[in-house]
Amino acid sequence: MTAIQQTNSLNMPVVPQGQGERKLDQTDFLQLMSTQLQQQDPFDPVDNQTMVAQMAQFSSVAGISEMNASLRSIADQIAAQTALLGDIRATTLPTVMPDP
Repeated sequence: MTAIQQTNSLNMPVVPQGQGERKLDQTDFLQLMSTQLQQQDPFDPVDNQTMVAQMAQFSSVAGISEMNASLRSIADQIAAQTALLGDIRATTLPTVMPDP
């Protein structure tokens, strides 16, 4: 069971120290969807179209998460190669001596 968060006078959630902003992930989404299915009225179930839309959103979010991880990895590799190239240039460029 999840505890209810306190709110301040502006009706903003009060986050305890050390518990910074937490983003929802795929596990949270599946847990919410499972709870929704368990709590639905059996005589008025969730519309199939709504369920398909939710599954499509889940699939999109999963794909975007994987793409972000891949892009982050590529960016890290490019940064490392750029730094290496800078080091190579610094050691291989001839020093120019001024004319006397």
